[in-house]
Amino acid sequence: MSNAFDKFQKRRLISSYFSVSLSISLVLFLMGILGILVLNTNKIGDYFKEQITITVFIKDRANQVDVKQLEQHISMAAYTKSNRFITKEEAAKEFSKDLGEDFMNFLGYNPLQNAYEIHLKAAYVTSAMMELIVNELSSNTIVSEISYDQPLVALLNDTIKKISYWILVSSAVLSLVAFLLINSSIRLSIYSKRFIIKTMQMVGATKGFIRKPFIVQNIKLGLIGAVVASLGIGFVLYYVHLNFPELSLLYDYVNLSIVFGGVFMLGILIAWISTFFAAQRFLNLRTVDLYY
Repeated sequence: MSNAFDKFQKRRLISSYFSVSLSISLVLFLMGILGILVLNTNKIGDYFKEQITITVFIKDRANQVDVKQLEQHISMAAYTKSNRFITKEEAAKEFSKDLGEDFMNFLGYNPLQNAYEIHLKAAYVTSAMMELIVNELSSNTIVSEISYDQPLVALLNDTIKKISYWILVSSAVLSLVAFLLINSSIRLSIYSKRFIIKTMQMVGATKGFIRKPFIVQNIKLGLIGAVVASLGIGFVLYYVHLNFPELSLLYDYVNLSIVFGGVFMLGILIAWISTFFAAQRFLNLRTVDLYY
């Protein structure tokens, strides 16, 4: 009978430890992902900004010398991230591919023009800066037209500002929720041992002596949760890197150190604080109050 009871107590203890570790790991995982977003908000925003292109169409009568001079000017410009020269023949092939049929069979000629496709540096992707760039390029005599998606530029900048704001708000809210969730799990774990705490107190054990094993045990659980959360964060980062290698998230060692270091520090800190106050609460309870 005693052996069966011991097994039951052991299973309940393992279940309690598992639930605390799981709660900590889930919360730390979410905190870590949000931390990556916060630290890389500008980088992610810059990535999308640099997908915006300006297309500079060249007049058919332009000679090769003028075209080369324009190319050199574009390549050396402070605002240029990258540029590509697209011949009218290449443009026709791409357009025909998108259209699903060769449109030149109907027209009998190629109406498209040679063009430069320019990707700007993120700092220059604003409505005001792009307007200045367009005016500068338009002054060249061999440029016939310049095209870019002006509404998209305004929408993108506005959206990035809103997302940055809400990420910061979400970080603050989730930090509070994280503490409350981990605190609740640890309090429930200590609640199940409230009679042991009071018994130790009644035989003369000091509060510090009683608290110590609970703090040490829950810090260990916090570290286990941090390891599990770090593995999950690492998997997410690897998946994002496979799909968006341009972001180079796996190679940003400073931010990665901050995130993973923060996950472990939070795991330890929240476990310590929650355990201290939860144990203190039951230490201060009267014996009659333990039944409520």
